[in-house]
Amino acid sequence: MILPGATVGVLGGGQLGRMFTLRAHSMGYRVVVLDPDPMSPAGHVADRHIRAAYTDRPALDELAGACAAVTTEFENVPAEALERLARGRVVRPPVEAVAVAQDRIAEKTFLQDAGFATAPFRAVRSAADLGAALVEIRTPALLKTSRLGYDGKGQAPIADAAGAGAAFERLRGVPCVLEERLELEAELSVVLARGADAQVAAFPPGENTHRDGILETTVVPARISERLAAAARQLAIGVAERLAYVGVLGVELFVANGGQLFVNEIAPRPHNSGHYTMDACTVDQFEQQLRALCGLPLGTPRLLTPVAMINLLGDLWRDGEPRWAEALRLPGVRLHLYGKAEPRPGRKMGHLNCMADSADGAVALAHAARAALLTGA
Repeated sequence: MILPGATVGVLGGGQLGRMFTLRAHSMGYRVVVLDPDPMSPAGHVADRHIRAAYTDRPALDELAGACAAVTTEFENVPAEALERLARGRVVRPPVEAVAVAQDRIAEKTFLQDAGFATAPFRAVRSAADLGAALVEIRTPALLKTSRLGYDGKGQAPIADAAGAGAAFERLRGVPCVLEERLELEAELSVVLARGADAQVAAFPPGENTHRDGILETTVVPARISERLAAAARQLAIGVAERLAYVGVLGVELFVANGGQLFVNEIAPRPHNSGHYTMDACTVDQFEQQLRALCGLPLGTPRLLTPVAMINLLGDLWRDGEPRWAEALRLPGVRLHLYGKAEPRPGRKMGHLNCMADSADGAVALAHAARAALLTGA
């Protein structure tokens, strides 16, 4: 075990790294962040910020020399960086699991081969592949870049075969997956932690709503049957076990075709939909990330209150600073800001966790609190 007083490292300096760093500090650990951005949100609160590219070998060696263990806060860390660190330090999540999650073709192929249901898909690496895929995949469909897509980026809707070629060109002809667009009944996610001893601790499923491809709200408990909630939890645990995963994992799920579960994506890190755990559970996802990294026993997650998380995007700043006091005067509202200097449309600047007596009440409070930031009403 790596005990409090030790130093741990984070590859990546965004808001997930920031929240991990703050939690690690509260538990007595020091944190070193490696991120090239001098304005890194995590770098601002870390004990040390190594400003270098993720492929900078001397910087990676410096990080390894300073830390007992290293984790990641986003899935697109170059594989060679993780491999270099893993030669002499504990690195969690495992390099192999990150490699699967950072490439949609590899991810969906892994899920399919492991027997987990996904939306029907085909790999597309060329215009010829696209033509063949359109014979097998029904439209409407989505064409998604295999790498680097998030928050709706790197995706193009395909209404029919006629528009597919132009969509592929707009995505610059990079490797993609063509995926059938399911008629969704709900979108869920399960955030869990798995230790090196194979102990698993799963948070309750969250019910997600997206706007323009970006997560808008997560409500817990999800407004689904207990049977479906249990099935979602077991499905996510199965994915983690098949990956031999160690760390915190987010598993995004679709509910379609009369209550069937389909795996959409996996995220080898804390997940935006897991932010509700910071105020509404007995242990949060960032503490679980630290516990798994350091070989400590995982906490037992228990939901303390119905809650809705709502993202705060840069659009809220269009008329100046949001009216924080107006939202915070509403009972049950907690504010988390990410320390980003420049608000931009679509950029995640923070979130609100809104606690109430019911899931419906929590969602209503979340929307009221966000509206109050703009109107004061």
